[in-house]
Amino acid sequence: MGQSTRGIYPNKSNNTWEVDKWWRGERFRQRGLVSYEEAERWLIKQLADKREVVLHGVRQARIFDSVAAHYLLTHQDKASLETEAYMLESVMPFIGRLELPQIHDATLAPYVAARKKEGRANKTINLALGVVRRILNLAATVWRDQDGRTWLDAAPKITTLPLVGHQREPFPISWGQQRKLLPLLPDHLARMALFVLNTGVRDDVVCSLEWDWEIQIPELGISVFDVPREHVKGKKRGRLVVCNSVAQSVIEAARGQHPRFVFVYRRERKTNTDKAPLMKYRRIQTMNNTGWQNARERAGLGDLHVHDLRHTVGMRLREAGVPESTVADVLWHSTRSMTQHYSTAQIVELHGALEKITADSGAWNKSLATLRAEHQARKAGEASPPKVPTRALERVA
Repeated sequence: MGQSTRGIYPNKSNNTWEVDKWWRGERFRQRGLVSYEEAERWLIKQLADKREVVLHGVRQARIFDSVAAHYLLTHQDKASLETEAYMLESVMPFIGRLELPQIHDATLAPYVAARKKEGRANKTINLALGVVRRILNLAATVWRDQDGRTWLDAAPKITTLPLVGHQREPFPISWGQQRKLLPLLPDHLARMALFVLNTGVRDDVVCSLEWDWEIQIPELGISVFDVPREHVKGKKRGRLVVCNSVAQSVIEAARGQHPRFVFVYRRERKTNTDKAPLMKYRRIQTMNNTGWQNARERAGLGDLHVHDLRHTVGMRLREAGVPESTVADVLWHSTRSMTQHYSTAQIVELHGALEKITADSGAWNKSLATLRAEHQARKAGEASPPKVPTRALERVA
């Protein structure tokens, strides 16, 4: 092999090679290279590119995986950062080693094809493409080198997949389905689901809910939570979570468990229950976990999403005759201007609306998705032996 190049080292734990070299105050690092020759070629190219930048003012070549890492490090306050990191992890095997100008529809096509083969929805694929597009746009407009040049000359137009005909219909649940689902959920998830069904908040908001956001209103005997805008979709402004009597009872049951987060979980002892718990209370990252998926299957609710609980709140509010503008405020869909700080009248209005959905009113109101599922169940029952229809109905109820 001759004289070795400084900065290239073997990784004996996995039989690969690594580069770790400083040149003119910049560090060049790369792992997982299959041979010394590949590591040397990689380092020579990086140094050559850097010399062109220094000597001739050429824009430095940047690899997508390092740029994506920079994006995650500089956006750590984003509420959706964990989701975006997961999306980037899925796309890295396809474009992670490419330079920024090499990323476009053609180089992303294998990723799209692979995700479709896995059965991923177009909306899910578009979320990942959106993160890639966001990073490239920042590289072309915001991030600059020491000479003021942007990291990328121009961001490519990345084509997303069509959603018409590919989006899943909302599936609000009935009171009967709610009574079937909640007992099957782990206790901590049941409490969170009940809170969502009485407030309409998103999964990421209920998982992030903090005691410091709580404002108690003795006149109404309830609490509201002033959610900072970084936890609100769109991040235009902070929004308010108003508790009705059921949501308030959930809050009171959680009080004192954790100094910061409202909804937490810990693993309890099944033996020696008189001893201290095995683990401290910790934050729940998402409701859509194994416990949720197992419970919805046992309840015969198919692919019920956590977000469907939010749709359920919207349907029940409309069923109770709540005005559309108030429904929009509850669900944070409002387009009308609101004061920077909610007035007492607004809080009373929202609380009164949410009190109307604390119990089954007996009113008949079903979504199109529910009606279609019941129709399919009846058709399945007509074509099956007598003992099958009951189970078929339970499966799609």
